[in-house]
Amino acid sequence: MEVNWLDAFEAKVCSQRGEDGKIAKILEVIGDNDRWCVEFGAWDGKYNSNTFNLIKNRDYSAVLIEGSERKFLELRENMNPYKVTSIRSFVGFTDKDSLDVILEKTPIPKNFDVLSIDIDGNDYHAWAAVKKYRPKLVVIEFNPTIPSEVEFIQEPVSHLNHGCSLLALVRLARDKNYELVATTLNNAFFVSKEYFGLFKMADNSIDKLRTDQSRVTYVFSGYDGTVFVRGFGQLDLHGLPFKEKNLQLLPKFLRGYDDSGAGFGALKKVIRKAYKSLKKRI
Repeated sequence: MEVNWLDAFEAKVCSQRGEDGKIAKILEVIGDNDRWCVEFGAWDGKYNSNTFNLIKNRDYSAVLIEGSERKFLELRENMNPYKVTSIRSFVGFTDKDSLDVILEKTPIPKNFDVLSIDIDGNDYHAWAAVKKYRPKLVVIEFNPTIPSEVEFIQEPVSHLNHGCSLLALVRLARDKNYELVATTLNNAFFVSKEYFGLFKMADNSIDKLRTDQSRVTYVFSGYDGTVFVRGFGQLDLHGLPFKEKNLQLLPKFLRGYDDSGAGFGALKKVIRKAYKSLKKRI
């Protein structure tokens, strides 16, 4: 069985990029389903939802949490026909606002089936703060512009929207006894370690399971000091391109390789040294 065999089950009902199909297959493999799910950053309950397919088509009970007052009103109305507890709240990572605190006021079981986290910033910290509940499957957003080998976690500040890297989530998951089984462009799927063997994956490394890095931009330099941009090449969600001419740290006449034999004379070396010293101070 191929390591990333779950990719074949991508299917979109309400989710953004085929998460619905992967979630359904993962739950089928796990088998031990109690038909409860939680999503926070739930928006209106339908748009790009990772749980609405379960609620509407698989008779799931759910706790859906949304902080925006306007979207919460839409959420409550949209979920009225279903077995959904709608809660207006921002999920944080303290003893006062963590998911644990919010869920203990609901009848949801401790090891419910699916937790979906999508809050465009503190996703890492919100999951790290979950101690009392142990969902079988966690679907959580990562920043798709960050390369697979980079560990990045934004500061735990409510007003920031930087996100975190997939590598950071994988390391957090291991600490919490979860294992990576699949990804989409910007979502990672982790199952509780007790179920991981059912997926028959000899290698669940990021290199094997992250197959879409289309949003990654690479910045590197030539030996002469020229900065290059390759890959996606723009701000995700904003569409503004990274322009190489605006990223150059050395003016063109000061670029060069001292040992190239290309006439990089003593005077130019002095000027470049002074220029670099000035840039570092700035």
